[in-house]
Amino acid sequence: MGELNGQQIKLVKFKGEFIFHHHENEDELFMVIKGKFKMKYRDKTVEINEGEFVIVPRGVEHKPVADEEVWVMLFEPASTLNTGNVVDERTKTQLETI
Repeated sequence: MGELNGQQIKLVKFKGEFIFHHHENEDELFMVIKGKFKMKYRDKTVEINEGEFVIVPRGVEHKPVADEEVWVMLFEPASTLNTGNVVDERTKTQLETI
């Protein structure tokens, strides 16, 4: 994780399904570095391939899903919790900084 003008830039790897959640005050940008994943919304699913990105507007419920491991760069305000409005065992409050 690094910071730039109040935004955090996070490189994450994930596989499987996350949880449906939203961010009340923050937009998020997911850019695929390697692999692909699906962003599920309550009314549709969008596939994001390597080299592509998706912006999830604040307040929109979403759930990332990856059948295979995917590497994603996230751009979001420093105040953003990874699980948004849901706090559970997946919530990360301390991030590794590079």
